[in-house]
Amino acid sequence: MLARLDAIDLKILTELQADGRMTNVELARRVGISAPPCLRRVRALEEAGYLRGYRALLDEKRLGFEVVAFAMVHLSSQADADLTAFEAFVRDQPLVRECWMLSGEIDFILKCVAPDLKTFQAFVSELTGAPHVRNVKTSLTLRNAKDAAMVPMEVRGV
Repeated sequence: MLARLDAIDLKILTELQADGRMTNVELARRVGISAPPCLRRVRALEEAGYLRGYRALLDEKRLGFEVVAFAMVHLSSQADADLTAFEAFVRDQPLVRECWMLSGEIDFILKCVAPDLKTFQAFVSELTGAPHVRNVKTSLTLRNAKDAAMVPMEVRGV
């Protein structure tokens, strides 16, 4: 599927990733085409799944979420039904912002935010009691050295 993207498509993706709020006219100017074909290309990229959505990146600390932590979860069973059940449980947890299934010793790593330590501790208690959870290890973050929520398009030479 990647082979179907041409240089203009890649430029569109790069520009939208840097600023998803720009107008179609500005995007077209930046990638060097007129507005109507630019809009068609953006819609085609959306339909093909290259553009999964648009969102604002919020500052959790300014919004009162002082605790950012990771929870490493080891399940007692890796049967498909148990993995699916755990994933469904996690989707219903508002403090969990990301959930990744891993290979190796840990089954899942969760990125969590909470307004305070007490709230996070209550969540960890609930998580520990979830079905098929063998154990949970947590790590509180001290600071963030890098937060690049974007795909490194420059590695592709765009």
